[in-house]
Amino acid sequence: MTASTIASSTAFPTPLISAEQLRQRLPEAFVVDCSHDLAAPEAGAQAFLQGHVPGAVHMHLDRELSSPVGPGTGRHPLPARDTLAARLAELGLRRGQPVVAYDRNFSPYAARLWWLLRWLGHETVAVLDGGWQAWLAAGGASEAGSADASGARARGDFAAAAYPAMPSIEVEALQEQVQRRAPDLLVVDARSPERYAGEGETLDPVGGHIPGAVCRFFRDNLQADGRFLPRAQLQAQWAGLLAGRDPRQVVSQCGSGVTACHNLLALELAGLGGARLYPGSWSQWCSDPRRPVARGTTP
Repeated sequence: MTASTIASSTAFPTPLISAEQLRQRLPEAFVVDCSHDLAAPEAGAQAFLQGHVPGAVHMHLDRELSSPVGPGTGRHPLPARDTLAARLAELGLRRGQPVVAYDRNFSPYAARLWWLLRWLGHETVAVLDGGWQAWLAAGGASEAGSADASGARARGDFAAAAYPAMPSIEVEALQEQVQRRAPDLLVVDARSPERYAGEGETLDPVGGHIPGAVCRFFRDNLQADGRFLPRAQLQAQWAGLLAGRDPRQVVSQCGSGVTACHNLLALELAGLGGARLYPGSWSQWCSDPRRPVARGTTP
């Protein structure tokens, strides 16, 4: 069976998958636990060792889903495409194999892997709706330890596509558009309203937001139980925010390019795909005092 045949026969109908649907996909699916805690960077890996979806691997936000931090890069720069692809192959991913990502934190880290895999050209990827909590609530089995550590997992043949398949924008291009007040540009900030306003900032040295940006807290995409809102509701909310703009004119950002992917996933679910990720996000933007800063609750 060729890679293209595998991809077409295993494609997900939407970028979300339920716990029951995942159960039916095992062991075919390549499952990745992306659990992380910004305040305790090893907490996600430790939680994985205590229990995870059977057969899953863990990928660390700082070490695998990001490049090392450098001057002016922001807190979670994008990983090198070939480096990430090689790590996925090392963990056992095959070309065209369906991937399911999840976490225990309202799905921002899973959404980061969803975006990264799409960026690498791998379209057969979905996020577990409701994450680890939904898996357990549905009676899903839990496995402890790490098969990867024992070397039992065979290497896969995954490789990145020749060119990035998801759009992004670099800081220089965004700054130029912001400063000239490009009329079609809409910057959407996924951070909490408090951090957007510049109140109680604890992760970055400067509080505030990119001038003209609007706030769409990533958790507003979710129901109380951590599952995403129904498609129609997401579509209505996001269409109202876009106010007639082409989604391709939207730039999604957050603190460091992680929860911004959650908003990009929500847009995809709403049928409004095509928005760009600003990978450096606020942590990069505020690292240069020459860039303008806005504060308060309005753009």
